[in-house]
Amino acid sequence: MTFKLKTSKKTEEILTQIESSTKIPYATLVKLSLALSLRAGSLKEEDFKTNNFGRELNRQTITGSADALYKCLFEICANRHMSDDEYFPGAVKAHLDRGAILLQNELRYSRNDFIQHLSELDKSI
Repeated sequence: MTFKLKTSKKTEEILTQIESSTKIPYATLVKLSLALSLRAGSLKEEDFKTNNFGRELNRQTITGSADALYKCLFEICANRHMSDDEYFPGAVKAHLDRGAILLQNELRYSRNDFIQHLSELDKSI
């Protein structure tokens, strides 16, 4: 069982920049990235093709005591059961890397309060 993953360099740069500009803790940005990626739907093959030159993160930092819940959400999104190795680091890293880009895009489109903007995303659909 794997307990660590390394983000892509781009993900590290995006989340560090957002952290410094918004003062939202890095661990919170990781969870927001995962949520946005899950909201976007199933992963594609290219989502798994990223580098490992970013920040090293512990599984506990990413999912904490809700690890089983996260795995269920990932399986629902993928519409299939995942082995633990497929889930972590595989799908978690792919969702995190994709989600960081989505988070960066949402920051660009938010007008004032970034957190409020994120909380109202589904209202605008």
